[in-house]
Amino acid sequence: MCAICGCENTADEKSRSAAAEPPPPDRNAAGSAHLSVDGHPEHNRHRHSHSHDDQELHVHSHGGDEAIDFGAGLAGIHLPGMSQERIIRLERDILSKNDAFARANRSRLEAAGIFALNLVSSPGSGKTSLLVRAITDLQPRFAIAVIEGDQQTSNDADRIRATGAPAIQINTGKGCHLDAHMVGHALDQLPLAARGVLFIENVGNLVCPAAFDLGEAHKVVVLSVTEGEDKPLKYPGMFAAADLMLLNKADLLPYIDFDMTACVEFARRVNPRIEILTISARTGDGLPAFYRWIEKHAGGAAPLAHAPA
Repeated sequence: MCAICGCENTADEKSRSAAAEPPPPDRNAAGSAHLSVDGHPEHNRHRHSHSHDDQELHVHSHGGDEAIDFGAGLAGIHLPGMSQERIIRLERDILSKNDAFARANRSRLEAAGIFALNLVSSPGSGKTSLLVRAITDLQPRFAIAVIEGDQQTSNDADRIRATGAPAIQINTGKGCHLDAHMVGHALDQLPLAARGVLFIENVGNLVCPAAFDLGEAHKVVVLSVTEGEDKPLKYPGMFAAADLMLLNKADLLPYIDFDMTACVEFARRVNPRIEILTISARTGDGLPAFYRWIEKHAGGAAPLAHAPA
């Protein structure tokens, strides 16, 4: 089970959660549901916190608009039917096991001089298009391999293989992120050249992948300018975990409302050390700066012997 989001509940946990769910909200004559807080009909809603299974639910007002915050308990998250203390134990156990696999992956990659990047983003940010372009541009200089993460299909891995780079597809099923154990299995099957570059394209999700170390050298968060400048504030965990933010689809800036200055300020408010590059995977603008970043941080990775000077 993923304690971060509950994406892999066992049947037993699902049944406990279902038993703990409050009754469905009342419906009006038109059949549309009205939100009810802690199972009370809407007209009995109270603007104070109620305790349910050791978690706090707060209803408060922002400028007249009500907001509901879950997870004010010890762990800051809530799964129905489970105490905060149990969630904390599960999360610690899951992440400690993952971290052990991640350390093994990292040792293996470092011993081979392989520079691994974990690319994370929401769906539709342009990660795969960016990888296809980057692989095409960098293959004359580096041996490159790719691990692709999705819930289903091998579509993205097929696009990567069309460039000539080896790629392994990991389908997570209901899982919303890659973990280090999955990546370790992929490393067993992937033809990795010593002193090369490994790109890991994570499942499109700005929440859980932030918590799971895969053994990479750096997390790189890709944010499309079409997503809005406030994403770093909405999903701070991901931007805090990343070392580099790539602002993709910059070619669309003349056609959309996007406040670049605000986005950069929000990202650095969450993570003062984050590096930020503006790019377009479609036009190639800004990509040379990304390639220089890779070469600067690649460590043990080295250009191919036949690479152009």
